[in-house]
Amino acid sequence: MGVFTHSKRKYLTGAAVAACLIAAPAQADTLREALVAAYETNPTLAAARAQQRATDETVPLAKAEGRPNAAGQASYNEFLKKSPNSFTSPDRQLTAGVQLAVPVYSGGTVRSAIRAAENRVEAGHANLRGTESALFSNVVAAYMDVIRDEAVVGLNAQNVRILQTNLQATGDRFEIGDLTRTDVAQSESRLAVSRSDLQTARANLIRSKEIYIQLVGNPPGNLEAPPPLPNLPESPAMAVDIAIENNPDLIAAKEEIEASRYDIRTADGSKLPRVEVFTNGGYADFFGTLGGNSGGIFTQQSTTADAGVRLTVPLYQGGRPAALVRQAQARFSAALEREIAAERDVIAQTRSAYSSWQASLQVIESSQQAVDASALSLEGVRAENSVGNRTILDILNAEQELLAAQVQLVTARRNAYVAGFTLLAAMGRAEARDLGLEGGVLYDPVVNFERIEGKWNDFDRNPQPEPQSTRTVDTAPQKATIGPVDE
Repeated sequence: MGVFTHSKRKYLTGAAVAACLIAAPAQADTLREALVAAYETNPTLAAARAQQRATDETVPLAKAEGRPNAAGQASYNEFLKKSPNSFTSPDRQLTAGVQLAVPVYSGGTVRSAIRAAENRVEAGHANLRGTESALFSNVVAAYMDVIRDEAVVGLNAQNVRILQTNLQATGDRFEIGDLTRTDVAQSESRLAVSRSDLQTARANLIRSKEIYIQLVGNPPGNLEAPPPLPNLPESPAMAVDIAIENNPDLIAAKEEIEASRYDIRTADGSKLPRVEVFTNGGYADFFGTLGGNSGGIFTQQSTTADAGVRLTVPLYQGGRPAALVRQAQARFSAALEREIAAERDVIAQTRSAYSSWQASLQVIESSQQAVDASALSLEGVRAENSVGNRTILDILNAEQELLAAQVQLVTARRNAYVAGFTLLAAMGRAEARDLGLEGGVLYDPVVNFERIEGKWNDFDRNPQPEPQSTRTVDTAPQKATIGPVDE
């Protein structure tokens, strides 16, 4: 199976995905290793996971509104100055009480708030998938940029050496009177331009390597050619159909619509009566000071208890419930429009990526033909020059055409692969579950949600967070050398 083997497992499969985690290498040599390193150590993805864990907590927060609420209070009083007409008031007093209230009916607000929160958790899961897919798309682009720019540096370095040899041969022929000073000047000019192009190519390679480090967390090694992309669609219509069904941004937008629908119900519930069952318990201790000199006839400690049902009927709230409903309706309207906007974006991205992918494939074919033809042309021009039918300028032009065709070919290969992966991302098929990254346990956001959704403990908390991603401050500045060919 290839590195991008499509997995039919659902995204939320928990720790059962794999058994052991393979540490990311110091340098990635394959695209799979680069994706694994980014998956495990990229700060953008780690932050998105942490943000999703914060979103998970909205469900227990909503549930807490429908759970019992207990509170206790105590106070100690010293009566420093008493009324002269009070003969029985105590000198000091300790009171304590406990109140317990259990909501019975809240106008449906709790139930609606819980469902809205659950929909937003589902939207968050989809957004997390989108973040993961976007990161992988950027990693693929950076990986292919390094490969392309290394090839371009190699081609330009080779061109410099060829032009140096040409210049030497031109100079030798000028010395014996076979060529003119103009021929030498033309060779010198092309060599100077090629050296300039080489420096630009080296700067581009360094930039690509640094972007790679930013995304993956470590420098690129000797990068291998990427594997073929799987499951690419046969037509733009097929791609759009798959994207409409699976694109995470669109799924998130639809979940937000459902959440906003429940928000309206929550707002409507604020106008309805509330019913709760309550009980109170109290304790008082006067420390023998109640009743003054007649304190012996008074009970110095007492306990009380009561229970009941409380009905609260809102009569007028200053227009607040209506404002909440209108606000929720406006947000629901915005969610509806955002869903259409997301659908438009998905359709445009998918069709555009498909078009770019197809165009790049055609450019690859044309560029390969151009390289073959330019190489044959250069060989013929050199042969014709040796018998005096071609000039030095003709050779220089032929060499330039070959270089341009070669650069165009490696660029087209990069563009085709990146466009193909972008197409998979738009279709919702460019995530860890799709790319066969099960070298270790895949991150499952449902694990945290299931862990916290039913918690009741007021004193439960997680360990103090520590950074999960790696820093790149210790990586060495990148160089544009690519081996002996660039010496």
